[in-house]
Amino acid sequence: MRALHRLACVAYAATLLALGGCGSTSSPLPSPIRSPALSTLSDAHAHDIAIHALGLVGTPYRYGGNTPDAGFDCSGLIGYVYRHRVGTAPPRTVAQLSGWGQQVADGELRSGDLVVFGTGRVASHAGIYVGDGRFVHAPSSGGTVRLDHLQSRYWARQNASFRRL
Repeated sequence: MRALHRLACVAYAATLLALGGCGSTSSPLPSPIRSPALSTLSDAHAHDIAIHALGLVGTPYRYGGNTPDAGFDCSGLIGYVYRHRVGTAPPRTVAQLSGWGQQVADGELRSGDLVVFGTGRVASHAGIYVGDGRFVHAPSSGGTVRLDHLQSRYWARQNASFRRL
């Protein structure tokens, strides 16, 4: 089952590459208009972040973990991906991640943005947005890094906010 889930994530990553990483200068879809203040990372870096995160789907969850060999918790996963794809070490805790970078409106989301969940003023979980309403995260003890949809029954009720480096 885990191998099948990993295969589905690899297929999803291949689809993202085919749709967004061809290097062609012409595109059938117009590019979204972004505020210059929200364009700190290049589109190539944002794409690399998403693909790297998708490649880690199936890695075991481990509280405090921050490598594929040791396993990941949610902020450890984010730190690992950002360090290896951008060379920037984000804050280690979800509370710190909730104030990192710049806030992004949900209509301006792009691959590589952070998804931070929490109710009230307390951030409790985070993941990496990979496009098409989906994000990669390390959800809980006993689980594995997985791909979920922001509009799923559970996550749609979790008060998501979005951040960009």
